[in-house]
Amino acid sequence: MQATETQDLERLARKRAGAKMGWYIHATVFIAVNVMLFMLSAMSGRNWAVFPFFGWGLGLAIHGLAVFFATGGAGLHESLVQRERNRLQLQRDPW
Repeated sequence: MQATETQDLERLARKRAGAKMGWYIHATVFIAVNVMLFMLSAMSGRNWAVFPFFGWGLGLAIHGLAVFFATGGAGLHESLVQRERNRLQLQRDPW
């Protein structure tokens, strides 16, 4: 594999890992904030916390779809591409 191909793969891998890490952080903040909102909602005797939960949950779901499915099917596409890459390299190298 050439140096530029290796650098391109490294850059793409870092970009995708960063996007996934961003989603994990988003999900963690979503859970923490919504737990607090539900506690406040329960203390007030009303069920108002479901509105921010569903609104923000929709945003989190869209974020997850963009990160995990638009970037290669949550790893399935990447594993297939890697498998094909390995086959092509074996065909090229006679030993």
